[in-house]
Order: sequence, then structure tokens, then C-alpha cells
Amino acid sequence: MAAALALTTGPLPLSTPAAAAVALAAGCSGAEADFNGDGIRDTAIADPEATAAGMSKAGVVHIVYGGGKGVLELTQEVTKAGASESGDRFGYSLAVYDADLDGCSDLAVGAPYEDIGTKADAGRVIVVYGSPAGLGAGKEAVDYTQGTGLLANIPAETDDWTGYSLAAGKSSTGVPFLAFGAPGEDVGTITDAGDFFYISGSTTVTAVLVTQDSTTAGAVPDAAEPYDRFGTAITATPTHLVVSSPGEAQGAIPDAGAVTIFSHALTSGSPKPLSVVTQDTPNMYGSCENGDVFGTSITAVPYRAAGATSTTESLLAVGVPGEDLDTTVDAGAVQVLKLDAAGAYTDLGWIHQNVANVGGESEPGDRFGQRVAAFNTEPTATSTAANVRLAVGVPGEDSVSGLADRGMVHMFGMVGPPGDSDKLLEPGSEIQTPSAAHLYAGMSIGGGSAGLYVGMPYGPAGGRAVYLFPWTISGSGGTPIETFKPGEGGLPADAPTFGTVAR
Repeated sequence: MAAALALTTGPLPLSTPAAAAVALAAGCSGAEADFNGDGIRDTAIADPEATAAGMSKAGVVHIVYGGGKGVLELTQEVTKAGASESGDRFGYSLAVYDADLDGCSDLAVGAPYEDIGTKADAGRVIVVYGSPAGLGAGKEAVDYTQGTGLLANIPAETDDWTGYSLAAGKSSTGVPFLAFGAPGEDVGTITDAGDFFYISGSTTVTAVLVTQDSTTAGAVPDAAEPYDRFGTAITATPTHLVVSSPGEAQGAIPDAGAVTIFSHALTSGSPKPLSVVTQDTPNMYGSCENGDVFGTSITAVPYRAAGATSTTESLLAVGVPGEDLDTTVDAGAVQVLKLDAAGAYTDLGWIHQNVANVGGESEPGDRFGQRVAAFNTEPTATSTAANVRLAVGVPGEDSVSGLADRGMVHMFGMVGPPGDSDKLLEPGSEIQTPSAAHLYAGMSIGGGSAGLYVGMPYGPAGGRAVYLFPWTISGSGGTPIETFKPGEGGLPADAPTFGTVAR
């Protein structure tokens, strides 16, 4: 089932390359992640368990304007999209894009545990617009809540977790899009089958709900089943949209996992389904096993093969943190796939800590691949290990001195043998938070053109921080480009889960 709705606020949505030629608004630079339009990249850092308006765990997003131009504490009150309530966890997910094509970046914020009326943890997503005066100081924010506005015909339900995951950007035809998952959504009587919403357009905006049973743009090559949790993770490039269902059972194998690939070609607002991939589909490394949770995390970047004249392919990394390696339970692994424009895949790599020249060693409970992030630093050039970079979080990694679950982050080239450019980012060393047990380093990673953000929201309060690393680190170590810490640079000192997400 797919429900499509439209809200018209101006001309028809742009669906041709002419979208890229839209004039920028006065005072907006068009630079990436530039909320105030001054041409300098800004940073959004989530603290979803922070107290806001006196409400515990309501959530706050801290905006650090580049160039030393101050900070903003973004709450639901500041967005004028409703009041903070205990347990909302505003900021659980974030995505940065230019929703209205004015050249000032906008911020989508997920609050998956927002109560909607009597529906506990139904969730919602708020899009806050940038402007020369700063984030939230221009046009009114848009509230994507089921049962209201553009989603008025889609009722909210308890434990939908709408906004659990977010992805946003512009399609290859220049149209802005926003996708957000609701992995707790029941499809008919099917508990926690999950779904996602796809929002498209800049002036006229369309919204569609997509499940594994949807047929609007062609049949989704899967079926809704209990506890699939379709929509747990979402990633996108200008060519592809990928949605995971880590709870997907394969035959009698529970929680094996799957990822479904779509294009941004729309029928009645719905993206076109292309293919579905599991560890048992042909020509894949590994096989489906109980509890692999293939697709717990996913990340995709544009890919250009040597000699190609345009970028119509993507690289996709799929985290498999529940993968057992021989008898090593939950050691974890990552699968790297190349996707062509039609959604056909080629398996390029099977990465884990037992691969030659990859640092560390697979151990029980490492959960290598619990989080993945990637970036193509030169998307118009031939893709190589130097410009297409992959980061893998290993939050269950114990330190060599025996500190349990200290965690760490691996950085690789996404093209070619991973061990050739493997770099380790470890607490107490490259990650300058003091080494301690239960830091779970690698649970928060993400980034863009500025580099790789590594958040440290757990462990001792004094260790809370977000570190920005360059995507390419030479030599045996690495130093952060920039560090953000509670109590410094205008940021509040009380920040219980500072850095859960950073963009």
C-alpha cells in the first residue's frame, strides 16, 4: 500500500536538470551545510537526551556556526513546531539538504519518540529552514507528523518511530528529496513491518508512504512481514535510495536482514523499486544466518568508473554487526556493493578484522559495522581508494589493555583492498577522549565535505565531544581538524548525550 498526497505552495515541482539553475536567495551561498548563507560550513550536533524547556530527554540540537559566529540551541520551541515533551528525543536523527533550493542549507530533525495525542512514540520529523539570519530565523518550519498537514490521511500509531532514520539531498535531476523511516509501523495486522516516507519537490511538495507491499511505482521486490523493521536505516545518492530491514527473516532464519534499492524516478510521488539484496542473493559473500541483522547501518556515495562520462552508479556499504566469523559471535563485517542505474549490484568487498592488513582482530561482540559512513571527495572524477572513503564503527571493541567496549573507528578506501589504506581512530589517541571502558566509540559517525565526524556521547561526562577528522589521514596517526566539547565555544556544559549525531 502507498498513500500519495500533495501540498501546493507554488509552481509545479522541478523534475528536469533545470532545477540546478534556480537562482539563490539573497544572502545564501549555496555551500554545503551552510545554514546562515555566509559561505562557511556550519555543524549540527544532536543531544537527544538533553533536557529542553524543563522536560527530561526532550532533546536539543546544537548548531555551531562556522567562522566563530556563535551557536544556537535548537529545540522544538525554537522551531515553533510544538512543545518539548519528556522522552521525545528530538535530534535522534539528522539530515542536511537544501529543501527549497534557495542556497541556504536546511536541517531535517527526527524525533521518533514524540507522542502524537494518545499515540506514544509515534514520532515526527521537522524541517527547519536556513536563512541569512540563521537556522529557524526565516520561513516557518515544516512539521511532518502523521495525521496532520501533508500526512493528514496517514494516521499516527503507537510505536511507529517515525523519524528513526533520515536521508536527504537532491536527485540527479536537481529535485530535493527527504526520506524518513518508521520501522515500528504496523502494515495492516503485520506488527513492526515498517515503512518509509518520501518527500519530493521544492515548491510543490509530494509525500508518499512506501511499504514492502507497495505497488505504485512497481512492486517492491519483497513482502511485509512481522518485525522486518523496514526503514531502520536509509541512505541515498542522486541516483539511488536504499532502505534497510535488518529484522527481515530469510526462510526460517530470523533477523538475517535485507536492503531494498530504489531510484528517484517517481510515479505519483513514489520512488521506483529496483532490487532487493540479502546475503543469500546470487554472487554475494557470506550467507544469511540467525541474527546477522544485515543492514543495521548503510551508507552510499556516487561512483564513477574509469572512462565514464557521468555518475549514474553508486557504491553501497552495508553493516552486518551480528555476523559470526567462524566461532567468533557478533564479530561483525561490512559488505561493499556497486549499484548500476538499474539497481543491479556487484559485490566488491567483504570487510572484517580478519582480512589481511586490516587493523585489529575479530573478537566476540566487536560488532564491526554497527555504524558506517562514507564520502566521495571528488564525485566527478574516477573513483579510487584515495577519494572514496569509508568509515566503520566498532563500538564493542575492547582495548588491548582490557577496557571493555571501548570501541574504535576504522577508515578505509571504499575501492580496492581495504587494508591498503586502513587507519584506526582510537580513544586516548586519535580520538582525544581519554580511553575508558564502555565508551562505545564508533556508535556515532557521519560526515560530508568537511570530513568525518566522530561523536563520543557515552562514558564519563568529561569525555563528551565531537571530533572532525580529514577523510584521508597520512602516516600512522591522525589529528582532528576541529573539536567540539560541552562547556567550550559557547556550548552548554550540561550535555548528557552530546554527539549522538553530528552533521
